[in-house]
Amino acid sequence: MSILTSEIATKLNGSLSGNPDLLIHDGKSIQKAGPEEITFVGDKKNVSELNQTKAIAVLVSDDLKEKITLAEQDQLKCIIYVPDAQSAMIELLQILRPRKTGSFKGISDLATVHETAIIGNDTEIHPGAIIEAGVTMGQRCRILPGVHIGLGCQLGDDVTLYSNVVLYDDISLGDRVSIHSSAVIGADGFGYRLVNGKHKRIPHFGGVRIGNDVEIGSCTTVDRGMIEDTVIGEGTKLDNQVMIAHNCELGKHNIMVSQVGLAGSVTTGDYVVCAGGVGVADHLHLGTQSVIGSKAAVHRNVPDGETQLGYPAEPVERAMRIVMAQKKLPEMRKDLRALQKQVKAITEKMEQLEKENIGNKGDSGQDITSAA
Repeated sequence: MSILTSEIATKLNGSLSGNPDLLIHDGKSIQKAGPEEITFVGDKKNVSELNQTKAIAVLVSDDLKEKITLAEQDQLKCIIYVPDAQSAMIELLQILRPRKTGSFKGISDLATVHETAIIGNDTEIHPGAIIEAGVTMGQRCRILPGVHIGLGCQLGDDVTLYSNVVLYDDISLGDRVSIHSSAVIGADGFGYRLVNGKHKRIPHFGGVRIGNDVEIGSCTTVDRGMIEDTVIGEGTKLDNQVMIAHNCELGKHNIMVSQVGLAGSVTTGDYVVCAGGVGVADHLHLGTQSVIGSKAAVHRNVPDGETQLGYPAEPVERAMRIVMAQKKLPEMRKDLRALQKQVKAITEKMEQLEKENIGNKGDSGQDITSAA
């Protein structure tokens, strides 16, 4: 799809400087945009890259208007000033690259839907999906091929389950929940007792409750609780390949990046961020607005608003001091060896002097120091 720069300015409520009749075919980043394409500048560091872009038009945030030089204005055939360039670019891409929609509607004859399941209006259930007994599903849901929804699950409105998602029995999803391919929600937690020398599985009687506006990435696992439910709070986003163990309770609007692993019974406040590869030990609490840096290993509770890094995780100031000290270890090792040699030499000299002192005592019958 193509659109004129004048139309773009109108749709985005922007102010246009330059040629209003340029035909834009696509939008890309500053580095990759070419002729007949538009790009965007959302922060100061991108402004300096404008002189290298091949784009013929650019979206610029209003607060960066004074940062655009005359040379850059001359180079670009059209600048459209908008309140937020990144948001405007996302809105524009939805026009330039409209999502493909299939012709499928309703419930496929190739889907298996139990007669007791309650399906809301305007819901799509694609071929190969399996809906078990007692399921309740809201309006406008999309259930793609290969999805398995277990006994007694409850889904809100506008839920999307991508291919091969598995919901075990008694899972509850709020409105506007999206779960990507091959995610598994509600498997038993990893709990065993040692009985007569054998590991005996602990049965899990809880479920999983997922709040409104949650998104869960592909191949992510959320285990069911042992007694109470595992809870994923409203607005929380779980990346691909995240592991949430049994009995965890996540607050609202958390961000868990790829390969984060939370052991059993971890709780979090709201707006918690765990970067990629973070591991959190069981029964710990991550406070509201806390941030855990990539690959950190959390071994104790994290206070509200604190940022922690490292293995094991420490408050960011202490963690940085540890890192700086570690960088100096090769030099410190050399200095230590030099000091060891000096200490050894001094020790040997002192031992020699002590022997000479004892020898002099034996010869004269008195201490050479007192004789002096």
